[in-house]
Amino acid sequence: MEAGSIAHQFVQQLINGVSLGSIYALIALGYTMIYGILKLINFAHGDIYMVGAYVGFFATSILKLSFFPALLMAMVVAAVVGMVIERVAYRPLRNSPKIAILITAIGVSLFLEYGGMLLVTPQPRTFPAVFAAELYNFGGIVINSQQIVILAISIALMIILTYVVQKTKAGKAMRAVSFDTDAAKLMGINVDQTISFTFAVGSGLAAAAGVLVGIYYNSIDPLMGIMPGLKAFIAAVLGGIGVIPGAMAGGIILGIIEAMVSGFISSTFRDAAAFGILIIILLFKPSGLMGKNVREKV
Repeated sequence: MEAGSIAHQFVQQLINGVSLGSIYALIALGYTMIYGILKLINFAHGDIYMVGAYVGFFATSILKLSFFPALLMAMVVAAVVGMVIERVAYRPLRNSPKIAILITAIGVSLFLEYGGMLLVTPQPRTFPAVFAAELYNFGGIVINSQQIVILAISIALMIILTYVVQKTKAGKAMRAVSFDTDAAKLMGINVDQTISFTFAVGSGLAAAAGVLVGIYYNSIDPLMGIMPGLKAFIAAVLGGIGVIPGAMAGGIILGIIEAMVSGFISSTFRDAAAFGILIIILLFKPSGLMGKNVREKV
């Protein structure tokens, strides 16, 4: 392979990787926000992404909504589902051992997957073509309109999230609760309401990722959330779990690495590469790229 064609393929895979990574980043943000506040790995989060994809599918195919109203509807429904899960499954266990909450999260995940199968059947559905897929050729580098939409919406949502967390009253409450729950309570912050809001925001972002994936890959099914959910968790750990910019960076990095492995080695190794990264990061920098080493108080 010539140097020119290798460079050409590298740029093409880089674009594909950023597109895929921005979806991982959107899902990873929910993991990292919930962990930052509750120290809980919400394993049902990948299945919220699946719920979002199905709401987007029904909104476009049955209600005949255009892309943006369908996206908003999916985000709102998933936000409500996230809040209900927190209220019903996690809140009663807040003072229980961590293992009890972890097992509950796995139980909620299975409930959503197989409840989804019961409601919408296990057959994959073909996502309707919401807008025409156009190809743009820049000196041999091919970018399709769907990749541009995915990247634009992902960046917009990440900017909105950063604004909410840094500048709004709810965002300040989230940061206070994640820093010290008891002190936040003493300062008059409604901790339950803040946690519920965090689940709503994280679930909404996952749903947006679900709709974007449905448009990009044209196929959705009730088990579609398992692998992206795990990979988004890896992205959150890679960036530093509990750190919002870390989740964004981790998602993009993971997407690029997967695309490079697919393009230059073999697509069968892309999942192995993702889990290999998890092992390496846990061995050499368990706090993640942007995380800080925090000593546990005894």
